[in-house]
Amino acid sequence: MNFFREYFRFMIPIYLLIGLIIVGTVGYVIIDGYTWLNAFYMTVITIATVGYGEVEPLSVAGKLFTSFLIITSFVTFAYAVSSITKFIVDGELNIFFKNKRLNAAVEKLTDHVIICGYGRNGKQAAQILKKHDKRFVVVEDDEKVTSGSSHRFSDLILNGDATQDEVLLKAGIMKAKALITTLPTDAANVFIVLTARNLNPKLTIISRASDDGSDAKLKIAGADNVIMPDKVGGAHMASLVMKPDVMEFLDLITAQRSDSINLEEISFDSISDRLKNKTLKDLEIRNKSGANIIGFKTATGEYIVNPNAQTQIIPQSKIFVLGSPDQIKKLKEILEE
Repeated sequence: MNFFREYFRFMIPIYLLIGLIIVGTVGYVIIDGYTWLNAFYMTVITIATVGYGEVEPLSVAGKLFTSFLIITSFVTFAYAVSSITKFIVDGELNIFFKNKRLNAAVEKLTDHVIICGYGRNGKQAAQILKKHDKRFVVVEDDEKVTSGSSHRFSDLILNGDATQDEVLLKAGIMKAKALITTLPTDAANVFIVLTARNLNPKLTIISRASDDGSDAKLKIAGADNVIMPDKVGGAHMASLVMKPDVMEFLDLITAQRSDSINLEEISFDSISDRLKNKTLKDLEIRNKSGANIIGFKTATGEYIVNPNAQTQIIPQSKIFVLGSPDQIKKLKEILEE
């Protein structure tokens, strides 16, 4: 449902009534020389048809104008009452104000995540984002799927077709940091990826894929990462058989199951200028925060485990740090000073 179309449908009857009052007031001033106050009062009692007498004698032209005003106001008033009643009875008024709240909330968002599809995978993604206090907007075509949502970002649920440009724009795609599409059909996900990449070339796009071969098509369409839940789930279960403690530990540090330890990535752009192009040794992360550097991503995309202390922090690189929430928080404060 288009918000602006519904807004004007709701407001047009009110605008008509206001316009009628203005026309009536000006008309009485011009035709019979009423004062502005008397003209306004005469217009109100005429439109309201309360039966009060004229505040001043009317000329022939004034009487004709009053008759015109009565007929016009009756039609306008009937239209306004029926339109507003329809909004209330059909529940469109609630939808109107819900859309208004949504638009206002999305306007304030920057660097948020858009989740297209609120099925099993979409809900899992939302839970993790919520756990990390990351703002997100859910786009789901089926209102029944989102009607029972009670999370504290529930106002940021947009019922609409995520393959449509206007829906993604309404979700704030131009200011979003990332988009996750979890629709059950690969064709729909490809279309969303194409649309999103066209609207915001800098957006990080993560897509679900179901069929073998779809991952390549999604990456061609513009997806940065493609996840195949069936393959990931099977591989994870096999790894639990072969290396159960390792997998339990990985689940723990990736914040899937614990609030006591976090694995965070820190990009070159997020640190202060005084620390850019310095070495890991110069940062003194362990001494100052208690967190540990466990990995490094070079500008060329190469991953290094337990990087050397002389590794230089250059543009496009990232540091991977392991620590408690308090240690990570302190580390970010130090690096952003």
